[in-house]
Amino acid sequence: MRFGRGFRVLFDHRRVQAAQMVLEPGASEGGEGNRHRSADQWLYVVSGTGEAVVGGKRQRLGPGSLLLIERGEEHGIRNTGRTALKTVNFYTPPAYTPDGDERPAGRPR
Repeated sequence: MRFGRGFRVLFDHRRVQAAQMVLEPGASEGGEGNRHRSADQWLYVVSGTGEAVVGGKRQRLGPGSLLLIERGEEHGIRNTGRTALKTVNFYTPPAYTPDGDERPAGRPR
């Protein structure tokens, strides 16, 4: 895997999807109102440090952290470190189009 910038879908299958996300120091993704209407998300931290807020609960993130964000849970991820926060994310069923746009609820593929 070659991590670039931002969010990028890596591969897509009818039941699961993988994507990578890179957040620069101080950057965040998601937050109030951010939820996947039709997919569970597993977020795995490859490198960097950060914080997740899922359903109002805070959790520290570091290399090797694995976080489940269930379908419909409001969530946000923030880089709290001095280097890029790099994650691999799995969605079941797929949550995004190949261009990174969220799929409508109830339309897995």
